[in-house]
Amino acid sequence: MLIFTSGFLGGFALWLFFPANPSFAAIKTPYFLALALFVLHRIEEYSMDFFDRLAAITGISTPDVGSWQVILLVLLSVGAWLLVPPLVSRGYPFGTYLAWTFFAAMGITELAHFVVFPWLTPQPFAYFPGMASVVLLAPAAWWGMQQLSRGA
Repeated sequence: MLIFTSGFLGGFALWLFFPANPSFAAIKTPYFLALALFVLHRIEEYSMDFFDRLAAITGISTPDVGSWQVILLVLLSVGAWLLVPPLVSRGYPFGTYLAWTFFAAMGITELAHFVVFPWLTPQPFAYFPGMASVVLLAPAAWWGMQQLSRGA
């Protein structure tokens, strides 16, 4: 749970530390690039059984995709991130916060595929579902964080 919430908590800390209110034009390209790479990342995780591997590590079964818990999680995270373009374009600080959470989740939290998950497997440093796409996703998110911190 801490890994999955770190994007929102880390985004909140970054939003407080970098209080700029950038235009959407400043983050448009890294936002859409990271969003596309996030979709690719989710496809990799799904096709490589990420949640089954996570369930094996934690001993907690994966909830059904149609369960209210999963639907709520998707609405609160991905749904909120899809609000970034209209909210940032209108100059709402909450939109900038959501942009920070998106980029922090993609650029920091997703690094758990390299820093955390491999240590929890029988073969440390072996491939863990989602690793390959993070190689592209994280730098795109770092670019977005750079643009956000500039406040352009």
